[in-house]
Amino acid sequence: MIGEIDLSTGALIQERRTDIVYGWNDTTQGMRLVFEFKCMGRQKKHRNHYLLEQGLGRFVTGIYSRRQAVAAMVGVLLDPEADVVPPIREALEDAALATALRLKPTSGGDPIARPSNMFTAADFDTEHERDPSLAPTHGTIRVSHFFLAFGIREAP
Repeated sequence: MIGEIDLSTGALIQERRTDIVYGWNDTTQGMRLVFEFKCMGRQKKHRNHYLLEQGLGRFVTGIYSRRQAVAAMVGVLLDPEADVVPPIREALEDAALATALRLKPTSGGDPIARPSNMFTAADFDTEHERDPSLAPTHGTIRVSHFFLAFGIREAP
């Protein structure tokens, strides 16, 4: 867990956790790539947990990846990919969810860029408008979505 501390009182102002942060810094630039992991089954509650404020929403309206241009959502699949990932892509087409997630459509008007423009192993990317206090200078964050099978036994 990491957080922000009030330097005058030593009180914890805000506590947060990130799953993995990969960072580097050199003399010309620095970056922190945050990975958020979610266990994913076919149930709607798993999809909501992945997409809403405890998942993807952390990169949109939350404090994850503050001032960073790139982040990664990783779904660890408990059910077959065909039962989990297409419903996530379909959910992102919903206008209300797109508004809540501040989705910025691709140049073709789609809510997702598939295949990913950033990582060949990612299934798709989404781009989101962020509040100026959280955004990099260009105002958006691009999130790559990875899905990893874990212990799934496909039917013969």
